[in-house]
Order: sequence, then structure tokens, then C-alpha cells
Amino acid sequence: MTVTPRSTPLGIWLIGARGAISTCLAYGVYGLRRGLHEATGVVTSGEPFSQLPLVTEDDLVFGGHEISTRDLSASVAELVSAGVLPAELVQACAEEGDLFAAATRPGMLDATEVGGQDLDPRSAELGALLPREQIKHVIADWDSFEAEHNLDGMVVVDLSSTEVRQESRDAWESLAAFEEELDGGRPQPASLLYAYAALSSGRPLVNFTPNISASAPALMELAEKNNVVHAGRDGKTGETLLKTALAPMFTHRALKVHAWQGYNMLGNRDGAVLADSAHRATKIENKDRALRELLGGGDELHTGVGIDYVPSLGDWKTAMDLIHFEGFLGARMTLQMTWTGSDSALAAPLVLDLVRLVDFAQRAGEGGALRAAACFFKAPVAGGTHDFHRQHEELVRWAKGYLG
Repeated sequence: MTVTPRSTPLGIWLIGARGAISTCLAYGVYGLRRGLHEATGVVTSGEPFSQLPLVTEDDLVFGGHEISTRDLSASVAELVSAGVLPAELVQACAEEGDLFAAATRPGMLDATEVGGQDLDPRSAELGALLPREQIKHVIADWDSFEAEHNLDGMVVVDLSSTEVRQESRDAWESLAAFEEELDGGRPQPASLLYAYAALSSGRPLVNFTPNISASAPALMELAEKNNVVHAGRDGKTGETLLKTALAPMFTHRALKVHAWQGYNMLGNRDGAVLADSAHRATKIENKDRALRELLGGGDELHTGVGIDYVPSLGDWKTAMDLIHFEGFLGARMTLQMTWTGSDSALAAPLVLDLVRLVDFAQRAGEGGALRAAACFFKAPVAGGTHDFHRQHEELVRWAKGYLG
């Protein structure tokens, strides 16, 4: 199948626009345009994806929603201080950074976030509106952004903080029931409202967070109905990536894993949010589920993940894992691993990949959940295996299908 190359610029709308990942992504793209660094970590820069007519860095325009009052320069300064963003890159791309800052608008404040630090009062006002009014306001922001920059479409990317875990509602199980609840004015998680706004207005969506967003059956139904591509849930960047790559080794070698215990320490604003147990529960659920599904083991298998906020670590995260397993003749052995990485530097190139892939899939006439993107997520919305190697093979097969 032949897909026509994009002939007009594409908007990237970042929910959580002044967060570390958004900041790293925007300046990373600006640097790629200027040839200031290589596309290390960008999967779509290699084969076979480079043969597809994907949108280029030159054709991306950034805007976003943000609920905090902190300036973009504060996020930049933190990443420069952490050694993630080179100071010379920031200086060279100052003009583009100013344009991005100017295109950032107050976002919807989720009801559970009231009382947090640095919250924009305009976001609180927006969050107090009825759901239908919130959706209308968000779509109006997107429409004006596209008109201002002469864009022919955009991809909405949710990079917001982890929401408080909520039990599923019956109204989230079908589109008709969900829209009835919207009409009735019942408050909804912000991620659901952003997802509804995107999919109802025909805009592809990437949910890089653990939040419910388009993974709710009602929103999955909406995406299919409107033939809009979406991908998610919860970006797989570090410890879970390692788990889904390594766990199949134990099953393929018929080694019995008794316990896999993980412990994470992280700083930055995401770490501060996860310091709250109600937010942390949402994150841990996705990190633990993939491992249990890969290893099986039932009640005999112990898995656990601990997350602690260590402010001085900034954008760097340290993860430690202990794997207790059994070999031939019942011999008990352990494998221990420790790694330290920058969450933003790991995540940003994957977001660029996902924007390119969902935009391409939309232009190719696809709709609904992009199953081929499962390798990017801890909890893929389309389901399937958690085995990273098999997931990546599926992505390659999907790309080659368009190449004939």
C-alpha cells in the first residue's frame, strides 16, 4: 500500500508541556533539525522505518497544556543542571524554545490534584467546569493552534503526571453510557476528558502515562467509531523494559523464578507525585502485571516493586532488581542488577517515534488502537504479549507490510 508523504507541518500537542519529558523532547527535536546531535534512541531513524514516509523533525510544531505556573525555563534549567540537556543546545535553540513556551496554555486540573504545588488558578477554573464544557474548551485551544500555525492536523500526546488510581465505573464500559454520564455532568479524570476530546475531534492520541485515558472500553469504542488511531498505555523506558526483555530468557530455559523484587528511587516532579501512595498505586499496577504474565507461576511467584522519592536525584532514576530462581536439581540462584538512567532521555525519543507512527497509521487509513506499537508500553491497550522481542518483531512486520 502506498502512503502519501505528509506535505504540511504536523502539530504535537503535549499534555504536561513543561514536564521533563516534554522539555527534553522539544529541545531534542530542535537539535536534530540543526544537526547538533545524533538520533540515538529514536527507533524510527533506523531500518525498516526510515523507508516509510514518516513526518520529519523539520515539519513538527509544538504546543501544549500545563497545569503548573512554572516557566519552561525552569524545566530547562533543571535538565541542564542534571546533565541531560547540553547548555549549548539550549542556547542554540532559544528562539524555538520561546515559540514553544508561547504556545503552551492552561490545562485541565484533575479534581484529585487540588492542593498541589505551583498550580495555575486558570487550570483550577477550567477543571471546575462541567465535563462537556471542559472538552469544548480543549478542542477550541487545538483548533486555534492549528489555525495559527497553518497546520493540517496534530497528534495529542499525554505526558501528564500519574493520576490517583480510581476504580473502573460501569459508565466507562460503553460509549453510550460514558456520553450519558458526560451529559449528566459527573466529574471525570482529566486523562479521559483529553482522550475524548482528541478522539471525538479526529486527532490521533498517544498516552505515555499510566492514566486510564483511551484504554477505557468506551474510548476504545469511540476510536473505532471515528477511525482515529491511538497508542498507549504507560511508556516502557527503563526497569520494565529490562524485565520484559529478560523474563522470557527464564521461561525459554525452563528456569523457575520464585521471586522478582524491584526497587526504584527517583527525583524530579514525577517522583514527587509518586511519593503519594494513591498516585503510586496506578504506576505499580502496570509495572507488576507484565512480569507476572510473562513468568506465570501463580501464587508461588513473588513479585514486588517499591518506589521512593529521592529529591537530590533530579531527573536520574536508580533501579535495583533481585531475581531468585531455581535451576536443575533444585539449585537456588540469584541474579542482581542495578542501573541508573535519565527517564527523560529514555522517554523523549520514544515519544517522537510514537508521534511519527500514529500519524503515519492515520494517513494510511488505520483506526483504533495501534497494535504494532505495543513494544513502547508497559500495558499495551491492544493487549497481546509482553515479550519485548516479540513485540518489536511485530512492529517491524507492520512496517514491512507497507513496504511490500
